Amino acid sequence: MIDNIEIQNFKSISKLNLEIGRVNVLIGANGSGKSNILEAIALGAASTSHELSREFLSARGIRVTEPNAMRSGFDMAKENNSIKITFNEKETKIPFELKHSNEPFSDWNLVHDKELLTPDTLEQLEQLVLKLQKDTLEKKNLNSNDKKWLLIDDIIKDIQGQLPLIETRERLKSFLIYAPENTFLRKFEEESQIEPLGIKGEGLFKLISTMQVENKDEFEELVENLHLIDWFDGFEIPNDLKFTEKRIRVKDRFLEEGLESFDQRSANEGFLFLLFYFALFISKYTPKFFAIDNIDSSLNPKLCSELIKTLVKLAKKYDKQVIFTTHNPAILDGLNLNDEDQRLLVVFRNMNGYTKIKRVLKRELPEGSTPIRLSEQFLRGYLGGLPKSF
Repeated sequence: MIDNIEIQNFKSISKLNLEIGRVNVLIGANGSGKSNILEAIALGAASTSHELSREFLSARGIRVTEPNAMRSGFDMAKENNSIKITFNEKETKIPFELKHSNEPFSDWNLVHDKELLTPDTLEQLEQLVLKLQKDTLEKKNLNSNDKKWLLIDDIIKDIQGQLPLIETRERLKSFLIYAPENTFLRKFEEESQIEPLGIKGEGLFKLISTMQVENKDEFEELVENLHLIDWFDGFEIPNDLKFTEKRIRVKDRFLEEGLESFDQRSANEGFLFLLFYFALFISKYTPKFFAIDNIDSSLNPKLCSELIKTLVKLAKKYDKQVIFTTHNPAILDGLNLNDEDQRLLVVFRNMNGYTKIKRVLKRELPEGSTPIRLSEQFLRGYLGGLPKSF
């Protein structure tokens, strides 16, 4: 997983060092910079594939504006300065520096990027190693000091040295900021330029259909987790769909036989959001590292807490790493801060207006004292992250 992210000169961020775990929750006042943090990560992730056009960045969930508004606006003398994002994973470090010419209709460009092996090149090199070894064994006339053996040794070392960088870049390359919307979740006809799921929920029907066909276990787990909703009694993809039809049949256990099912157009939005989240976490086709902006959208507070507990389990089982933003303190009650994989990060603006982060750690309670839920601690102002203007 990504352990640490350094961000410089992006929107409300002058300089920020972000240490993350597997499941991370950002909470703070409106305008504190939560979404800016996600967008900076997405911008750095887009740099791994050199895709920095406005259209591509927007499809990743970045609010693309004029270059001066993308840079940190605290010092006009630095209006031509670059944006820097560095990803750290154990001993692997991948820095990106982006500049913009400020010319109309132009894109951001990488200042430099160390040339790394691609997975295709890696596979070609491995095949070369196997061929050289096979040739050597067949001829049996080369000793360990032969130049060919030295070449094999160099190639193997090169592969071993590059592999962590390749794996980190692959994890970053698919990073998206998801912000599902009710309209897109209901319209199964909509698909995104980025597969399998678009940032607003496009492509959901195709994904769950693929899960049902290719991996029954994944599909069954998807259905099982939806029982967080009290009335839910299962769903299926009808076998009699026409070629152009895209719908699911959802069952409500409280309705009479013959009336107990309906399609996604009639389902409440809470069900649709949960369907999206569980598919995102369970499917092997979805990104390994991603963000969800406003995870609490359209959900009951108690359901929010249970949802986070479920998503933590799924993240560990399916090796996903995620950053959530929220304004709902009930989300916090789903976290276990004794688990190092789970992080609560309060986002705020300091006296100079810079976006900063404070990690909330589990504290030992004095003997005899009554535990206070994280949601209550937040509302009482113990954690910070609340508006200060009233």
